[in-house]
Amino acid sequence: MAGAGVALPQETLSAAINPAGIAFLGNRVDISAALFSPRRSYEVTGASAQPPFAGKVNSGRKYFILPEMGATWQLDDHKSVGIILFGNGGMNTDYSATETPFDIGTFGAGTTGVDLAQVFLSPTFSYRFDNNAAIGISAILAYQRFKIEGVGSFGPAGSNVSNDPAHLSNNGHDDSFGAGINLGFILPISNTVTLGGGYRSRVYMTEFDDYKGLFAEQGDMDIPESATIGLAWKATEQLTLALDVQKTWYSSIDAIGNNMQPAFTTCFMNGPSDPSCLGGDNGIGFGWKDMTTVKLGVQYEATNDWTWRAGYSHGNQPIPDSEVFFNILAPGVIEQHFTAGFSKKFDNGSQEINFAAMYAPSYSVIGQINPTQIAEIEMKQYQLELGWALQF
Repeated sequence: MAGAGVALPQETLSAAINPAGIAFLGNRVDISAALFSPRRSYEVTGASAQPPFAGKVNSGRKYFILPEMGATWQLDDHKSVGIILFGNGGMNTDYSATETPFDIGTFGAGTTGVDLAQVFLSPTFSYRFDNNAAIGISAILAYQRFKIEGVGSFGPAGSNVSNDPAHLSNNGHDDSFGAGINLGFILPISNTVTLGGGYRSRVYMTEFDDYKGLFAEQGDMDIPESATIGLAWKATEQLTLALDVQKTWYSSIDAIGNNMQPAFTTCFMNGPSDPSCLGGDNGIGFGWKDMTTVKLGVQYEATNDWTWRAGYSHGNQPIPDSEVFFNILAPGVIEQHFTAGFSKKFDNGSQEINFAAMYAPSYSVIGQINPTQIAEIEMKQYQLELGWALQF
């Protein structure tokens, strides 16, 4: 359903958006895995004496397995507890040096790319009132794993715009741990309409010490806060519609939200110790804006324990055209997702199989990266997910 459902909890993983939802699930276990395939590329046009040279380069490694699982237990008529484990992956690029002109690499320092994976563990508690309203709270325990290579040219051998070039690039994987909180509610408006909302706080993470010459504030990269509100409308006994609006505050995280310009120019003029340089207190970031996403989901409960679903989401992608240069590393420019899937219950309704498919059509952003060159970053995505659930 394209992520819609903050007011329509149906599985344990819904606690990631709204922890109040587990109050309506009973005793349940969910296990699923998704095959995620993002396709990333960049293309540079125009001549320059310095890399990136003109040409189109596609990112390698196109497939990722994303597992998730969760369980809930109903303690009594009012209280429920649960725990979910899920991750984010595929947020990487891998531009082989051999795919670039003269085998020099995207930024002139060999094969270039980032690898970022995130895992979240959320113990959850929910309380359901007599009027079928509910509130919930989750702790967010987070783990991040990151590496980057091929950006050593931003150190002394190149543009020299890092506070700490020894901790800038090609240092292998580094780990980060942190915590936050997730709050949610569900409120019946009428017999057929339900309002739901969820708020995930900023997740405060330990610094990436091996990359304190890359991320602003000496390697600090917290996970931004987000909030979702939505409605579920049971239009008929079989048909339900869900509409969510979600906002994510990327700009609140300096490593993600700080603009490249004028920080890059200021750093280049004042020298690598300037706080506007990579790794500095006001260091160069990816320039991502805050993002609002609208999600629409449709569910139809057919006969013989089949349920069919579809969804669509749209959000203006967060990368301005002025920030294309650095976002060659992370071209997160997707704006639309189309989804469809189904559930089939069996064993007298105690078990079910779930399937979903997602397609995010190609989108690109074009921007000037120097006086003589323009770059275009592009992405599209595919995903297939299969899950199993048990009611006990």
